[in-house]
Amino acid sequence: MSRIGFIGTGIMGLPMAKHLQDQDHQLYFSEHFQQVPEQLLGPNGQACPTPKSVAEASEFIILMVPDTPQVEEVLFAEEGVAAGLAPGKIVIDMSSISPLATKDFAKRINNLGCEYLDAPVSGGEVGAKAASLTIMVGGSQETFDKALPLFEAMGKNITLVGGNGDGQTCKVANQIIVALNIEAVGEALLFASKAGADPAKVREALMGGFASSKILEVHGDRMVKRTFEPGFRIGLHQKDLNLALSGARQLGISLPNTANAQELFNACSAHGGINWDHSAMVRALEIMGNHEIASAEG
Repeated sequence: MSRIGFIGTGIMGLPMAKHLQDQDHQLYFSEHFQQVPEQLLGPNGQACPTPKSVAEASEFIILMVPDTPQVEEVLFAEEGVAAGLAPGKIVIDMSSISPLATKDFAKRINNLGCEYLDAPVSGGEVGAKAASLTIMVGGSQETFDKALPLFEAMGKNITLVGGNGDGQTCKVANQIIVALNIEAVGEALLFASKAGADPAKVREALMGGFASSKILEVHGDRMVKRTFEPGFRIGLHQKDLNLALSGARQLGISLPNTANAQELFNACSAHGGINWDHSAMVRALEIMGNHEIASAEG
């Protein structure tokens, strides 16, 4: 059994923390940023007043918060994690944030005699609940090996990609692929529906061919059924594509279709959809085409 600090118990963090508890690990949660969900408290779940006190109580400290500024605050604020660290402890950031900032954060944690892993995830709320997340890790092999049993409680496809920052770079690449696949599925189903075909039947047929994908399976179904309650919010995917596009500028490369996908997310946000599920990108296509692929009743 390990003593684990877990900061960030939102849509994905809550089930991830619960899976660790189910493996009999003792978890410590910070009350500084949000109220700890009642279902996480009990014999192996304890609330602490600050991230500092979480770090003092824990061997591993896991972060699952929205963006780079929140990670920096959790780690380095006056009552942050860094203030409660002792040599030998391991900080694991499972948020999706800037690769460049991650490298800086890792150096600052390393200077305290502690280890750092960036370990962003893919799989959304469904994967978090099923403990089937893909986990992309940056850090040393030795530290990865120590943390692997924790990752195995939360995910299935777990890969040490390289050094600190490489996990986050891999996640940005993942988010490019996901966004472009959502756009492709949305365009295909919009085309089929406007042409008079049943989009549900088209999706069913395509699932048996070369166009089959997890996006077509899960998000194509959302598009047809109009179920846009967030598993992964458009606002968060916008943040990830901003990382991709700003990184591309620094690298001197062009990502034209990523930029187009971002503009579709921007259009959704302009229509009040920043908190829609990212599969609702199709709404921007529907608005431009003056056609919905299916009625609200399906």
